Amino acid sequence: MSRIVMKFGGTSVANVERIRNVAQHVKREVDAGHEVAVVVSAMAGATNQLVSWTREASPIHDAREYDAIVSSGEQVTSGLLAIALQAIGVPARSFQGWQIPLRTDGAHGSARIASIEGESLVSRMTDGQVPVIAGFQGIAPDNRIATLGRGGSDTSAVAVAAAVKADRCDIYTDVDGVYTTDPRIVPQARRLDRIAFEEMLEMASLGAKVLQVRSVEMAMVHKVRVFVRSSFDAPDAPQTGPGGLPPGTLICDEEEIVEQQVVTGIAYTKDEAQITLRRVEDRPGVAAGVFGPLAEASINVDMIVQNISEDGKTTDITFTLPTSDQARAIDILNARKSEIGFAGLNTQADACKVSVIGIGMRSHAGVAAQAFQALAKRGVNIRAITTSEIKISVLIDAAYAELAVRTLHSLYGLDKA
Repeated sequence: MSRIVMKFGGTSVANVERIRNVAQHVKREVDAGHEVAVVVSAMAGATNQLVSWTREASPIHDAREYDAIVSSGEQVTSGLLAIALQAIGVPARSFQGWQIPLRTDGAHGSARIASIEGESLVSRMTDGQVPVIAGFQGIAPDNRIATLGRGGSDTSAVAVAAAVKADRCDIYTDVDGVYTTDPRIVPQARRLDRIAFEEMLEMASLGAKVLQVRSVEMAMVHKVRVFVRSSFDAPDAPQTGPGGLPPGTLICDEEEIVEQQVVTGIAYTKDEAQITLRRVEDRPGVAAGVFGPLAEASINVDMIVQNISEDGKTTDITFTLPTSDQARAIDILNARKSEIGFAGLNTQADACKVSVIGIGMRSHAGVAAQAFQALAKRGVNIRAITTSEIKISVLIDAAYAELAVRTLHSLYGLDKA
């Protein structure tokens, strides 16, 4: 018998019929003798509608009231699933984040989890009841509902799994696992049986949309084994895949991965903008003067390249950021032009970041050189490069994104079974 947390996303609970299907998935695990808790998202499209109504009421609104409104979608889903489970003989009860309680900080709209009490959930699970928990929400220090940001139900699920010391956390979504790259670009992309926390964290932060980045961070810190599974598989389908695991992809500690690939996957994101500050005064504190105000505005900067001039007096600073933040960043920098001390600002919004990821890269030399050579042969020019122990990212023209992904996926043999 295991203790399992099951999380179902918006497409999995899109309507009452889909919710009944989810109930059958839960019943399967209960009938197998497992202790089960469930975390649910709002029904597909519900949160978007709630956000739209909020903005229609007033473009500028109180963040606490925003949270009160948008969190109601998960409340509806949790209640409906509890009813559907009761209808098929599974004892179930719905819970909102504040009832557990799941405590957050005070950043309404993008709160972070501060703590979660699992004792009452464990008691109910051991008594045979299935808690159905509204994801995406908790209670802030001001005793108001606080939401965790879009995709926050994944983080809720991992937090609940950590709190109840679950054996695993099953994330059910509209895909059947984590792939070596986007199958829409590379039809030969393979589903991974296992992937290390560090690799999944890089994949999630660099363009893969399977899991929210914060949920992977939390799983890694608390050593929560996470399965990415498809809710569109039949509830009575075989529950044993390769290696005795359920079908899907296991996200786990790298010690569980016996045979480590040099490269595990290729991720990409097209929503990248590039900003270059020309002839910046080369003096101590200039980088802080550039990136400090951007950080204060919650603008995440990624690639940073600095070139020192021949005379050593000025430098060019180039960096990338999400296209959605480009206009704000330009306004912030121009407002501080005299303070920072730069002569000009150039910007481009037609960039794409392509990343090669794999924990095996730690012990293998030449991975980067292979990538650069392969891209050069295909006529792909590299604007900027960043690396870490397990990642190489290149910034290229967006028009070459798909070509670069296909080239690198093939180069490292990821399209071979």
